[in-house]
Amino acid sequence: MAFESLAEKLQKAIKSLRGVKKLSEEDLKAPLREVRLALLEADVNFKVVRDFIARVKERALGAEVGANLTAQQTIIKIVNEELIELLGGSETKLTVAVQPPSVYMLCGLQGAGKTTTAAKLAAYLKKKKNKKPLLAACDIYRPAAVTQLEVLGQQIDVPVFAMGTEVSPVEIARQALAKARFLACDTVIIDTAGRLHINEELMEELRQLKAAVQPTESLLVVDAMTGQDAVSVASSFNEQLGIDGLIVTKLDGDARGGAVLSVKAVTGKAVKLAGTGEKLDALEAFHPDRMAGRILGMGDVLTLIEKIRDETDLAKTMELEKQLRKNEFTLEQFLEQMQQVKKLGSLETILGLIPGMGGLSQKLKEANFDEKELDRIEAIIRSMTVQERRRPEIINGSRRKRIAAGSGMRVQDVNKLLKNFEESRKMMKKMQGAAKFASKGGFKLPFMH
Repeated sequence: MAFESLAEKLQKAIKSLRGVKKLSEEDLKAPLREVRLALLEADVNFKVVRDFIARVKERALGAEVGANLTAQQTIIKIVNEELIELLGGSETKLTVAVQPPSVYMLCGLQGAGKTTTAAKLAAYLKKKKNKKPLLAACDIYRPAAVTQLEVLGQQIDVPVFAMGTEVSPVEIARQALAKARFLACDTVIIDTAGRLHINEELMEELRQLKAAVQPTESLLVVDAMTGQDAVSVASSFNEQLGIDGLIVTKLDGDARGGAVLSVKAVTGKAVKLAGTGEKLDALEAFHPDRMAGRILGMGDVLTLIEKIRDETDLAKTMELEKQLRKNEFTLEQFLEQMQQVKKLGSLETILGLIPGMGGLSQKLKEANFDEKELDRIEAIIRSMTVQERRRPEIINGSRRKRIAAGSGMRVQDVNKLLKNFEESRKMMKKMQGAAKFASKGGFKLPFMH
């Protein structure tokens, strides 16, 4: 995940202040040097790093370390606040046109992921903002770009306006606006062409498009994996075209994160949205305070809550709770819950959102934890009959062989799953018993109030 290495190094640098009673210049020298190196290694612009370290140092030396905050807590507070400011201060929302439709023109270099991002943006606005978007296919140069957008539009059930590759992008955009008004669409998302490098031909076409449709916002799509190149691209587009904000893609990958930390300070334009996965629903609003929390290992509970709210089925969760109270937990319910958890994203992503748990993802990597194990478990359970899922105790030797063959697994894998499930069920039964005892006036469990 982006920022993982930076987060680890920042936390390590700040930990060195543990036990310090009062912050002096000598105390700050070593940790701030480590913070500077961590930021530079994360590909943060060197001028941005210099200014950031200077601000942190100035505030830390003048900070009062009292009874309420230790030196370590004080520096965490300062670094957190400065990171939030560096990332943009607060969430910068998309501007909505007073008179519909709102028009968002996506631009950027070839390979940044504009077409996929256009579809993700449409899905995001449709699902989370209750908008009725229309996608306009204005990339007439890249082979199959129009077809790709049409396929993506079908997947998210959003109309796509296209006129092939022989009509000029400006005319396609004009006609798309007319079509949006005819279909009563309140949003138009224009997918434009890119080039491998910034050149006058690309900029002139984008300037003509912008003049023709007067977009509500011109949004630059940049790839987080390109590091400082993304900042250079953002600066050039802003100077030559004028952009209103950025959408950063592949923020879930191995990007070092420096581009996201640099772009606001260098261009003055905020990151508005971030791509956090390959699926078409993997686009979310960019919250500087939440991102700073992730970087410092403080988690991001609000995003986790939003994911649970948006992606899980509350009715199924409540039904599971009833089953647990009756000690009727089955493989069928286990499968349902596993599918709900998978909707939230990878285990690494979920752990990164829980305060204090970010470091556990590294331990899982070191232990060679394989997330595909969940897929294997799902395959085994799906190879069972409904009766077998509800009453695992009836699964004898011949049934185990059949289930193994049906799932493409070994009999040992089926045995392991059944054994682990039975142990889990016994543990849940004990917990239910303890909870009942506590509710009658006995001891209180840590999670009970």
